[in-house]
Amino acid sequence: MSGAPAMSRWRGPLRLIVKRIGLAFLTLFLVSLVIFTISGLLPGDAAQEVLGQSATPEQVAALRHEMGLDQPGPVRYARWLQGILVGDPGQSLVANKPVADIIAERLPNTLTLAALAALVSVPLAFLIGIASAVARGRKLDRALNILTLSMVALPEFLVATIAVLVFAVKLLWLPSIALIPKDPTLAEFVRAYAMPVMVLTVGVVAQLARMVRAAIIAELDRPYVEMAQLKGVGRSRLIFRHVLPNAVGPIVNAMALSLSYLFGGAIIVETIFSYPGLASLMVNAVTSRDMPLLQACAMIFCAAYLLLVLIADTVAILANPRLRQG
Repeated sequence: MSGAPAMSRWRGPLRLIVKRIGLAFLTLFLVSLVIFTISGLLPGDAAQEVLGQSATPEQVAALRHEMGLDQPGPVRYARWLQGILVGDPGQSLVANKPVADIIAERLPNTLTLAALAALVSVPLAFLIGIASAVARGRKLDRALNILTLSMVALPEFLVATIAVLVFAVKLLWLPSIALIPKDPTLAEFVRAYAMPVMVLTVGVVAQLARMVRAAIIAELDRPYVEMAQLKGVGRSRLIFRHVLPNAVGPIVNAMALSLSYLFGGAIIVETIFSYPGLASLMVNAVTSRDMPLLQACAMIFCAAYLLLVLIADTVAILANPRLRQG
């Protein structure tokens, strides 16, 4: 009998989570349609890129027919979407290899870069956000606000350029190109990833720290905090045992939004540092008009962003006591 109230208590949150999942799949379907349509609007095509400017119109037309580029757009979209659903995004028009194999070679590099940037930026952002919230209105808070605002205002390409000029050109500490050896030592690994991770961390820390500060300040203004202070609860215990657990919903949403920045920033970082990741692969696909490869890379980035948002929504729903109590 005790299981029935528990099930009814979780029925509301589970219904909301299922709705969020359905909305995520619908959004991903609409995104696939947008990606396919926009990529088809790019001037030129893969056949012309492969054959070069000296090719005759007949040769280009024959290669377009062989690649299936002369088929109607809805037919190509239906076949492409069917392949995406079964895990087969098609054949690269330029490399003449399965797109899945090409992505499998690059995806681990992008995931490694994103994971390292997250491991560095999330704890640092939490430290700055908590310190700024606790010292609200004081000199430390103002200094940290100026620092984070300055970091937000700096575009990735400018941060990367400054990093290259300082650490690679002036000090000669780090390489300007992030070449990853096959079996790197710890020193080689750190040298290769130092500047790409540094550039990505600047943007994530700046955004996440300000959001963490806002979430914690919102909780510090609640009545239970004043009651806990009157009962003699220490500052550290108050923050880590009471405030942070109650602010987990907004903070996780902030983390999802900030970490999704990694996928956008990775395009600039991988291009500047010639990092062999998925973002630079997508840039090369745009240049060569390799549509199946371009579309698959874009779908992966969009799916990763939607997954982060879905996780954030799920945590926020489960952390909401009003929803758990029906």
